[in-house]
Amino acid sequence: MENTNIQHVFIIGCKGIPAAYGGFETFVDKLTAYQSELHIRYHVACATEPEDYDEENRHFKCRRAFCTVFPWRRIGAARAVAYDVEALGYYIQYAKKKKIPHPVFYILACRIGPWIGSFSKEIHKLGGYLYVNPDGHEFLRAKWNAPVRRYWKQSEKLMVKHADLLICDSRHIRSYIRSEYQSYHPDTEFIAYGADVIPSPLSDNDEKLVKWCQEKEIKKGGYYLSVGRFVPENNYETMIREFMRSKTEKKLVFVTDAKGAFYEKLKAQTDFESDPRICFAGTVYDQELLKKLRENAYASLHGHEVGGTNPSLLEALASTSLNLLLDVGFNKEVAQESALYWTKEPGSLSSVIQKAEETTKEQSIEYGKKAKSRIEKYYSWERITSDYETLFRKSLNI
Repeated sequence: MENTNIQHVFIIGCKGIPAAYGGFETFVDKLTAYQSELHIRYHVACATEPEDYDEENRHFKCRRAFCTVFPWRRIGAARAVAYDVEALGYYIQYAKKKKIPHPVFYILACRIGPWIGSFSKEIHKLGGYLYVNPDGHEFLRAKWNAPVRRYWKQSEKLMVKHADLLICDSRHIRSYIRSEYQSYHPDTEFIAYGADVIPSPLSDNDEKLVKWCQEKEIKKGGYYLSVGRFVPENNYETMIREFMRSKTEKKLVFVTDAKGAFYEKLKAQTDFESDPRICFAGTVYDQELLKKLRENAYASLHGHEVGGTNPSLLEALASTSLNLLLDVGFNKEVAQESALYWTKEPGSLSSVIQKAEETTKEQSIEYGKKAKSRIEKYYSWERITSDYETLFRKSLNI
């Protein structure tokens, strides 16, 4: 039997660490990077393409975390479901074989609801616990068709029903879970997502920064920046239309993977190619460069309306002084008085852009101070990691 003074936590649902990109991946990366409690042992499921999967070398350590690789099978939209099911089944058998006492299985997102009932029975036979992060309203995302949305909603319902604890990274999500599924009397906990208020190590004269800005024809303080997934619910159409309506001479730079049918639809709907101020700049995976681009932006635009505490919002607040946010509960919960807000009503965002244009340097600096204070006080990775360690220690009574 394993040491009873060690709390084993099996994390399923991210694509793995060290993180290259992605909210859940960054969360797990930071959770293990900032780990201070030696009585906790993290086990992390990591994905790889089928041709790169190597059975004999599927186990490795990343910092103090024990990682196991699973194939990311090419079966369309179901690949993430298959990945979670395989990883959870493997870790349950592992815990059983090693006779691990009171293991915690922490599942990120609600993809595997149809299977979770039988899994929860096995977990409870081990004396273990099933924790779930419900993420944020995946069933509302426009990228899914109606049958997939129905699946997400039903899957969420089943995950909530069988979870011992729902860990929500937004108070709005926690309120929704409590209200929507009150018949299940869900046990919930609020622990936010995190960010670092650490300046980019790059200087304004750094070669890769200068090259990137020259290619996109932008300069420091001469652009608005929007970073996020290229999906309709992030309100690209509204941001483009309203920016084109505005009188600013600055550019609007989208850092996103813009392609496919949605991109073509945006072109047809807005004719943004006729406006030289609109720039789709592609993705930036270099985190130092991305942070510097945030720091040098005149302001950031954030149009996310689905989800919990959004990573790109926290990163913007940590780096960009002036932030223009869609006026929804998730965003206001995080930024409060440290940002300007707009709605999807015609004319709203363009008027907020005009207000931003009239903001003095001193006012912008003050907004930035408030934003960074919010991050440091409530959303630092040290705080988030500490909150999780406190939660995971409870079953050890330490």
